[in-house]
Amino acid sequence: MKKLYAFAIFICSFSASGQGLPGLGVGTTPNNKPILHGKNWVAITGKPLGATAGASIFQQGGNAVDAACAMIAATSTMWDVLSWGGETQALIYNPHTKKVIAINALGYAPTGATVDFYKSEGMDYPPQYGTLAATTPGTPGGIMTMLAEYGTMSLEQILKPSMDLAKGYPIEAQTANAIEAQKARIKGWPYSKKIFLPHLGEEREAPEVGEIFVQEDLYQTLSKLVEAEREALAAGKSRKEAIYAAYDRFYKGDIAKEIVRGTREQGGLFTEADLANWSVKIEEPLHVNYKGIDVYKLQEWTQGPALLQSLNILENFDLKSMGYNSANYIHTVYQAMSLAFADRDFYYGDPAFVDSPMEGLLSKEYAKERAKLIQESNDPKIGAGDPYPYQNGTNPYLDLLKKNQQEIAALSVDDFNQELDPQFIQDFQSGTTSVETADAEGWVVSVTPSGGWIPAVVAGNTGVGLSQRMQSFVLDENLNPYNLPEPGKRPRVTLTPSLALKDGKPLLAFAVQGGDSQDQNLLQLFLNIVEFGMDVQEATEAANFNSYQMQSSFGDHEIRPGAIVLREDTPSWISKELSQRGYKIELWNKTSGPLNAIWFDWKHGSFWGGSSDYGDDYGIAW
Repeated sequence: MKKLYAFAIFICSFSASGQGLPGLGVGTTPNNKPILHGKNWVAITGKPLGATAGASIFQQGGNAVDAACAMIAATSTMWDVLSWGGETQALIYNPHTKKVIAINALGYAPTGATVDFYKSEGMDYPPQYGTLAATTPGTPGGIMTMLAEYGTMSLEQILKPSMDLAKGYPIEAQTANAIEAQKARIKGWPYSKKIFLPHLGEEREAPEVGEIFVQEDLYQTLSKLVEAEREALAAGKSRKEAIYAAYDRFYKGDIAKEIVRGTREQGGLFTEADLANWSVKIEEPLHVNYKGIDVYKLQEWTQGPALLQSLNILENFDLKSMGYNSANYIHTVYQAMSLAFADRDFYYGDPAFVDSPMEGLLSKEYAKERAKLIQESNDPKIGAGDPYPYQNGTNPYLDLLKKNQQEIAALSVDDFNQELDPQFIQDFQSGTTSVETADAEGWVVSVTPSGGWIPAVVAGNTGVGLSQRMQSFVLDENLNPYNLPEPGKRPRVTLTPSLALKDGKPLLAFAVQGGDSQDQNLLQLFLNIVEFGMDVQEATEAANFNSYQMQSSFGDHEIRPGAIVLREDTPSWISKELSQRGYKIELWNKTSGPLNAIWFDWKHGSFWGGSSDYGDDYGIAW
């Protein structure tokens, strides 16, 4: 049996590399989807129509930033996984400066959103749904800032695909059925009901699959942005200034006023000052070097640094010799992630408000000490460490840290043997989408936009669905003193695009949807390519595993130590050994993502795009 498994891995290593095995036939590969080969550009995202929007911009001469903006706008118009009131975060490689830029377009907590307020409402965490779950809209500002600073086209050009969609598009099954499943909650919000339930009173009140779904209010909002841009251009403003004129209309003009009015009418906290004072931040990303490859992530207002911490820990092990998805490999990576995510859960937060110890957390020496904690069996009581000595500091929350560690140590066996109920899994892996673009000039964009998914509260007559990101805050400082809600503060989110450079040039752009599972899948994609030599499509389809041994960032922020999801074709002896090491195993038929990635073939001057076979993700290249 072990020999057969080794042979299966051997077959996998040959796909799409120009080599074949007897019986496969010339040009065939074992991948379920083909590699996207492109010379001029590549566009990959979570919806086929979103990829088409990006392709249309490229065909008009736009660059990778222009295309990414159009794709974010289009997917935001298609609901289900995000909408216009959500949040956008991106990494951009600028070929002229040879630098990676971080875009922070996450909304913040509105006026009145405090720990005491939510506790006075009888809540243990901010809610999952409704106006009290909403941060201020970030995606419109993110799109317009990216376009103004790094794009080449007008806002009108990149909004055209999404405006066409808003006028009516054949709705996909995933979105239509999500609306029907959530219609009871949607009926509680008048502006949402008006848009999402065109067949009120009938057995199916949501749109039918393939029905032309019209969003007139959203179309009018987008038209106002185009109008503001046109007026600014007519007044002699530059392209960049005209885009920012549209930005101001959204956040300071009549659109903002209607968002605030409609939100407050439905019980929300937004003020006009909240929208006017919010702004997109252009930041320095964080990065570590893993075996000669520089890996970039957003700052600690995301979970992204947990992947960097995991790489630092794993650098202390010979992963390649363990073998892809061997029991020892899975155990080692699982434990490294548990250590990194324990630190995430206690230390990460908005750097504009708190001083998270990122220097210590990303220290190679700290990683070596954490690596020493990995034993032969799963440790369900892994807690946060103390990175402050590794940046010559003193932990200001040492008492809270010790209390946190004591509470974990006091947990019983029963606390670690809870079932993975469907609602827990849904909350843990709540979807979003990803956008990956690259062009021949050298621009590369990796984005994980999200927020405002079904069921979403729509803000008045704007057609803008509001974010649900407030739920990622905690209200108990014992869980994380760095991530408590305050007005103007951004919650620590799961959204986490990725870029990797080698020898100063882009090597890999990669992102994935899926809540707290994102950096787990991204880590394994990266290792599949770097350690096991998989091509980018193989790596997106490969059998990943998922851990629940960290606090969920959603709902009741639960944790399931030792729980692991394996793909159902995992050999029985692997599952048996993991069970003996203390893991509670669940098998799924697909565990590959849904991952999207672009690999850069500098030898031949081309792009290789990969898009997993997990969901609706789709790419186009030329």
